[in-house]
Amino acid sequence: MYQIDFHHPVSIYFVGIGGVSMSGLAEILANAGFRVSGSDRAPSDLCTHLEQLGIKVFYGQKKENITNDIDVAVLTAAIRPDNPEYVALQEAGIPMLTRGQLLGQLMKNYQMPVAVSGTHGKTTTTSMISEILLEAGTDPTLSIGGIYPRIHGNTRVGGKDFFVLEACEYTNSFLSFFPKISVILNVEADHLDFFKDLADIRHSFRKFAELLPADGALVINSEIDNVNEIAGGLACPVITYRGYHETAAGAATPEASADYYAKDVSFNAAGCASFTACCSKKPDRKISLSAPGAHNVGNALAAIAVADLLDVEDSKIASALHSYSGTDRRFEHKGSFHGVTVIDDYAHHPTEIRATLSTAQKVKTGTLWCVFQPHTYSRTKSFMKDFAKALALADKVVLADIYAARETDNLGISSETLQKEIQALGKECHYFPSFEKIEKFLLENCTKDDTLITMGAGDVYKIGESLVRIE
Repeated sequence: MYQIDFHHPVSIYFVGIGGVSMSGLAEILANAGFRVSGSDRAPSDLCTHLEQLGIKVFYGQKKENITNDIDVAVLTAAIRPDNPEYVALQEAGIPMLTRGQLLGQLMKNYQMPVAVSGTHGKTTTTSMISEILLEAGTDPTLSIGGIYPRIHGNTRVGGKDFFVLEACEYTNSFLSFFPKISVILNVEADHLDFFKDLADIRHSFRKFAELLPADGALVINSEIDNVNEIAGGLACPVITYRGYHETAAGAATPEASADYYAKDVSFNAAGCASFTACCSKKPDRKISLSAPGAHNVGNALAAIAVADLLDVEDSKIASALHSYSGTDRRFEHKGSFHGVTVIDDYAHHPTEIRATLSTAQKVKTGTLWCVFQPHTYSRTKSFMKDFAKALALADKVVLADIYAARETDNLGISSETLQKEIQALGKECHYFPSFEKIEKFLLENCTKDDTLITMGAGDVYKIGESLVRIE
């Protein structure tokens, strides 16, 4: 594998530079003196930001973009062997690294790399830890999988003490990392276009946990099924936390055995939790969140556990968690039209959808509408019935076409397939083949005091933004 010498910057080319993680890495390396360029399929806000930093971005991935002055290329996971730039790189004999391999090499330059993993909640928990470190007056380098308002982007170039980043399991990229502290929030079936099954995913998370050195630490959710299979017998200390759940009657489930847990949980009118954070080695602490949702109690406890490992003052932890109100596309209020509140959320897995819609049901007034754009054919097919049950938590559902992302095979399914599953549950569900038709339908059917959530990992947010501009 090609090894980058961070003391001797070279010319580095990013194939897929506009991705959230890739753009952040490009910015960090450009700041370190590397000659950075790259390509993406189409312009975006992230690409514009890179261009403003002086980074050359090519639009359209073409063979002629690859020149002999490139020393090494970094490829996003979506790049396939038939990609014209991939072919050109091979023909030119230019070494290539995956995004995960580059991140792993970069982590070695920091005294305390903190990697946040899990099927859900990575961006929020990474942002919470970032907020705490910034509130504590440290100078962390950050790589976040979403736009974090406090830093007006997804990347912050800081000092060499702390590097906080998301660790995604897709294509096993996180197995190239070198963390000192790791967080595992949850382990569920996802990315089944790469993994064989849940057992395969659990095996990868176990390998990720084993990357930690003896003087490191693992923070892990004790509610993960058979958690010892993932965390047992590690060389480093293991710190457990437990999230918060409600029964159908609304009462909190009792605490399970964990190092960190919450008690006295309550919610304000905006759906934000206040609770007592309990830990056997620390005095009880009062925490009030400004990010809505019961699921954020667990994310906050994971962030608190990391902050305790880093010896952050209790007052700074509490202040930071109260200040943090979320990242873009995580229950983000976009505005309103005709008295209808518009929220956008990145949820694209059944568990995430349930969490988001449960929160929305707590705070909505009129009808709760959910406009959902399924993400990838493989995920939609794998979780078809689970998607239907989760979306049924909304009062009314509108479906957009499946966002194919990296896939080309539709596997014989469509959003109409999902529509039939939802309707079979007795839930009103509509499908329209274009955003324009969805917007027209919503304008005609949403009424004052309704709540509309646009949901998915694709470009469904454009619907809400278009409606808000009407106002």
